[in-house]
Amino acid sequence: MGKPPSYFVYIMANEWNNVLYVGVTNNLARRISEHRQGHGGRFTSKYNLYKLVFIEEFQDINDAIRAEKYLKKGSRARKTKLIESINPEWTDLADSL
Repeated sequence: MGKPPSYFVYIMANEWNNVLYVGVTNNLARRISEHRQGHGGRFTSKYNLYKLVFIEEFQDINDAIRAEKYLKKGSRARKTKLIESINPEWTDLADSL
C-alpha cells in the first residue's frame, strides 16, 4: 500500500516579489517546472512568476482547494505575512524539492 496522495497550495512570486500567484496541485515539482517553462498559465507567464515562496501540504483535496480560495480572496498583507512566517527571506523553495 502506497503513501496517500498529497496536495499542495503554493505561492509563486516574480523576481521583485511584487506580484504573487496562488495555486493548488497534486504534483508540485511538475507544476513549478510548467510555470518556469511558460506553461503555467497566462498570468504567470505575463508576470514572469518563477520563484516558489510558499508551500503548504494537505492530504485532502477539498482542504487544499479551500485553503487556495481563502488565500486568493485575501489581501496582499495576509499573503505576505504567511510567506514570511515560513520564508522570511523570500528564497526560492523549489531549490529544496
